[in-house]
Amino acid sequence: MGDTTDGSSAARRALDDPKDTESRGLFGRLFDAFSPDDDPDKPASGLAPDLPGLANLADMRVEDVATPKAEIIAVEQGASLAEIVAAFRDSGYSRIPVYAETLDNPTGLLLLKDLALHYGFNGHHELDLAPLLRPILYVPPSMPLGVLLRKMQAERTHFALMIDEYGGVDGLVTIEDLLEQVVGEIEDEHDSQEEEFIRIDSPALWLADARTPLDLLQEKLGLALIDDVTEEEIDTLGGLVFLLSGHVPVKGEIVAHPSGVEFEVAEADPRRIKRLRVHIPEALRGTAA
Repeated sequence: MGDTTDGSSAARRALDDPKDTESRGLFGRLFDAFSPDDDPDKPASGLAPDLPGLANLADMRVEDVATPKAEIIAVEQGASLAEIVAAFRDSGYSRIPVYAETLDNPTGLLLLKDLALHYGFNGHHELDLAPLLRPILYVPPSMPLGVLLRKMQAERTHFALMIDEYGGVDGLVTIEDLLEQVVGEIEDEHDSQEEEFIRIDSPALWLADARTPLDLLQEKLGLALIDDVTEEEIDTLGGLVFLLSGHVPVKGEIVAHPSGVEFEVAEADPRRIKRLRVHIPEALRGTAA
């Protein structure tokens, strides 16, 4: 007689047997830790002692890890095949949201593999994205990361858009963003081998990683941001902004430097600054490289 054990029984056995649980890997353990059957009063950190970062999924919210709206790579639903292929190629992403007219009106999620299977990349087809678009998961900024992980599991998606109180898109979050809160920074094949600390969007606006060495930023700006005494205390842009503000600034907060340069927090979590927009006054643009 064949094995009549159903999937649910196997799942229960896996939960009862620690060896089976371990064999399912990180994803299985994370989903188990935040499954609806768990005691809501049980702290997440106690569910997987070997993953101390798991508590972050209970303590942090979507807005703490989401990529800001200004940095979302998306395509308009009327874009040509060549434009869409270029967006995938330049970004290195395998999933890109599609919108109608503005990003606040998303129509679905386009996967690179779906585009390739249906149209290839030669551009000799009449393009119709509608049949290829997959549903997008929409979540509020205040949703705990553990709840989002459960929703991603239920919806079988690795991608969600963060929606503000007016229904507009305010950011995006991927399952990789959640995992990085547990296991630390994850580098994949799309991550640059050499860190690009500063991206110059215009003479008046740069985007900089909080880990940018101050020596590098000062060289590019053509001015001194710290004195000799302060130089011994801090060596990164994030450290400078923390020193100027006296606290960990929140996303959207602007910290002014005596030189006239302003640092706007583009991305941060409750513990650290991640990225900043550097606003350069007109008087200093001639000296900036």
